[in-house]
Amino acid sequence: MTERFTVSYFIRGADAAEAKARALDIALEQTVEIPRAAVPKGYVEDVILGRLEGLEQVRDGRSGFLATISYSEDDVGGDFLQFLNIVFGNSSIKPGLKVEDIGLSSGILDLCGGPRHGIAGLRARAGIGETPLLMSAIKPVGLSTKELASLAHDFAIGGVHFVKDDHGLVDQRTSPFSERLKACVAAVGEANAKTGGRTSFVPNITGPATAIVDRAKEAQEAGAGGVMIAPALAGYDIIRTLAADRDFTLPIVSHPAFSGANIVSPDCGFTHRTFFGTLHRLMGADAVIYPNFGGRFGFSREECLSISTACAAEMGGLKTIAPAPGGGMTLDRVGEMRAAYGNDIMYLVGGALLMDPDGVVAACQRLVSTVYD
Repeated sequence: MTERFTVSYFIRGADAAEAKARALDIALEQTVEIPRAAVPKGYVEDVILGRLEGLEQVRDGRSGFLATISYSEDDVGGDFLQFLNIVFGNSSIKPGLKVEDIGLSSGILDLCGGPRHGIAGLRARAGIGETPLLMSAIKPVGLSTKELASLAHDFAIGGVHFVKDDHGLVDQRTSPFSERLKACVAAVGEANAKTGGRTSFVPNITGPATAIVDRAKEAQEAGAGGVMIAPALAGYDIIRTLAADRDFTLPIVSHPAFSGANIVSPDCGFTHRTFFGTLHRLMGADAVIYPNFGGRFGFSREECLSISTACAAEMGGLKTIAPAPGGGMTLDRVGEMRAAYGNDIMYLVGGALLMDPDGVVAACQRLVSTVYD
């Protein structure tokens, strides 16, 4: 018998009768997309049709119900994007519905594969033990390749483990992708030779569909230590495709650009933990960037901790990944973040290091001492 996986949906502001009707509508909409009376008897009705498994009133201060619906692996057809379509395809267009959680089956776990490296692999690449990781970004767009490479060099001299492109750096005339990739890999390598460190450069390979895989392979050949992709821009299957490619071995960092509409509403889209935790691990991201609490994007402490918990939760044997909270982080926030997240974190500090009056190297060194002392 085909296994089934489950999706739990928050249904906003409904009484029990309305919630049940909406839940049954989700089960139809996400699978057969025809009126219930028209569903064929036999296999389609018994297997393919979504099945309402549970309905309970939410008691966390919100007004609504939590519906748990199961779906057959046969609905998915071995296709990751179809899995996402089943989880929240047409129903995502309807108001007052939010994906709370996903219960995975063995077939879905086999389909996804998960991250190749995870947080343990990132630490091994950086040459550290079970301590926090450090990341920063070269920016802004408009600087020349030489200027950006100089920043990458200084971040590496200062002791940051991963130096990434800003997510807005792609193939602009001021710093074309291939030129910037080679220059920054060389600059980081020069810094490592001076310090004995193991800093990695992580280029942003988000771009046209026909270019992403080529850029990933170019980054690997050039000696990069990872790649960054914004899956909400590039497509949710591209990270999974690269993570499953035996010829591609670099870690993958995901960036949240363009994903806000999926999570910022309290009663539409996905919960923070499901989107940034569960789905990104299923995609195969080794580190997931998201806005930290107290920054400029408005995520709460509870929402951020739910993401980090999902990054480390047992998930059918999939590797745990690095939560990388950022977005307006400063050195004086490190203690608060350490208390909240513990050791399993990648600190992403960018603009604050660029603004230090003593320069980037000194700022990075202070970051290192603040995190590790």
